[in-house]
Amino acid sequence: MRLSLRALVVVASFTSLLSGSRADAQTSAGRAGSPSAPSTTYQGGMPATDVSAAAVKAFIDGLPKDAITDAPIRAVDVGGYRVGVFGVFRPKNLPGDAIAHETRTTEIYYMLEGGGTLVTGGTITGIKAPPAGRAPGPRGDKIEGGVSRHVVPGDIIIIPGRTPHWWSSLDSDIRYLIFRPDPDGRMTLK
Repeated sequence: MRLSLRALVVVASFTSLLSGSRADAQTSAGRAGSPSAPSTTYQGGMPATDVSAAAVKAFIDGLPKDAITDAPIRAVDVGGYRVGVFGVFRPKNLPGDAIAHETRTTEIYYMLEGGGTLVTGGTITGIKAPPAGRAPGPRGDKIEGGVSRHVVPGDIIIIPGRTPHWWSSLDSDIRYLIFRPDPDGRMTLK
């Protein structure tokens, strides 16, 4: 399993979009209305959080192999909202239900190992209650009218909050990361 720089770029880009680039906006505004030169130094911000490739591999390797597991590796406050990195193991024989989470939290999937067909959007059919301990929200047997794509290691999929999604088939067991920016601050820090 190889964690590439691309996953980190996606998280950094998405985090920047959510929080807005306040420093850049202030600097640009200062330049436009002021004859003074821009500062050559900058101090501020919050400390960065590191999650190594070795830590990701060890975490996902330690997940149960007989169940779908989506568990937090790290969840941190980044100044006004939270961001979580989750490790997922999904066995080939358990592609899972179609689901739409009842939050506006976007999920960013970064595929590490294996492949399968992921369907997003459309309408969930065969609605049923979620199993105990699983996320609330509509669940069903499948999605009709969604967008279907085959994903492989290295692919990134951005799924907006409340968007139906479903693994309709898996080529093998799959391992992936989910990056979840949490604007509502509901995520437990870890």
